[in-house]
Amino acid sequence: MSIPTIEQAPIGEIQAFQETQLKALLQYVNEHSPYYRRLFKQHKIAVDSISSLDDLARIPTTSKDQLQQYNDDFLCVPKSKIIDFVTTSGTLGEPVTIGLTDKDLDRLAYNEAISFACAGIGEDDILQLTTTMDRRFMAGLAYFLGVRKLGAGIIRVGAGIPELQWDTILKFNPTYLIVVPSFLLKLIQYAQANDISLEDSGIKGAICIGESLRNQDFSLNVLGQKIKTDWDIALYSTYASTEMSTAFTECSEQVGGHHHPELIIVEVLDENEQPVPNGSEGELVVTTLGIEAMPLLRFKTGDMVVAHTDPCACGRNSLRLGPVLGRKKQMIKYKGTTLYPPAMHNALNDFLEVISFVIEIYQNEIGTDEIRIKIAAKNPTDTLLDQIKDHFRSKLRVTPSILFSPLAEIEKMRMSKLGRKPISVIDLRN
Repeated sequence: MSIPTIEQAPIGEIQAFQETQLKALLQYVNEHSPYYRRLFKQHKIAVDSISSLDDLARIPTTSKDQLQQYNDDFLCVPKSKIIDFVTTSGTLGEPVTIGLTDKDLDRLAYNEAISFACAGIGEDDILQLTTTMDRRFMAGLAYFLGVRKLGAGIIRVGAGIPELQWDTILKFNPTYLIVVPSFLLKLIQYAQANDISLEDSGIKGAICIGESLRNQDFSLNVLGQKIKTDWDIALYSTYASTEMSTAFTECSEQVGGHHHPELIIVEVLDENEQPVPNGSEGELVVTTLGIEAMPLLRFKTGDMVVAHTDPCACGRNSLRLGPVLGRKKQMIKYKGTTLYPPAMHNALNDFLEVISFVIEIYQNEIGTDEIRIKIAAKNPTDTLLDQIKDHFRSKLRVTPSILFSPLAEIEKMRMSKLGRKPISVIDLRN
């Protein structure tokens, strides 16, 4: 699959294209979305008066709280037109429901197909899917539809069970894995324990989801280095969310996930919802294009990112997103230092003795942030604990409360209510 023409177009042409799409979107939601029609009326916004991407700032942002509180009002089609229902975590207790029409599923397939192609995957490849397709999870379905659209092969193994994953690799000879990168460490450990040759596995690379592989300068972080040390395969980062039904995937240059301008409008905003200077971190805010059932205007993803606008050597001129710094709501002000959980993940990944961990964020009696990290280790000793604390002081300039806990206790804490993917951060604030 070739690079979409719009992604190679000059920046001005990309902007003009998106402005045309934006006008059509505004007319559509004004006619079909009870939520946005009410919003436009409340703020006296005439959709015909919005003609540029800069004009978007006149429209209030949409939060996940609003999406949850008025969930059905975001639907632009009768429920009889919904082909697939998926859910994503909500901020008010219950999951948020996202409906997709047949047209939306076609868009989802297109998005994943061009994303896989961006990473160099073609119709001669076979991909092994190591995530679930059930439990109302969009991602697994999206990957399947995208591979099918691309014309490649796919093996739906599902999550976990290294033995089954390796049995499938050896039997069907896939060339790529779609996988959470920390699970690659478990596959490496199983192969080494069972005399399976990693070099002869036939795996060329992995499309890595859910966890960061890179530092902000695009060098591999500790997790990425650990994987590459034992298994020299290509690692491609990808970032997506259920609400935006769009992925940002690395190309061969591996300097950020590429934006698909035909599918989504991107803003990176500061605390005051103003655009950040180029190369500065801010919250990713998106406007979805081409979605029929539940399009979103200026949706605040909660993810803190840095956008890169210089042209990429791969030939695309669309912007790229760097590794997610963390969730805005999980930003921690700890003893004068601003921290995001991924920085703590990296520090813990330096220790082979650490089997699993969970980070708890809470407020003390005077209302300031506190961090408690519970660790399961192979051989928990006071010496190891001191080494971990010293490493935190060295890397992050602060040392949170760190204690050893049984693996079973930590794994129970890491299991989300829907059981679709483990969580590593529990935010007990508010």
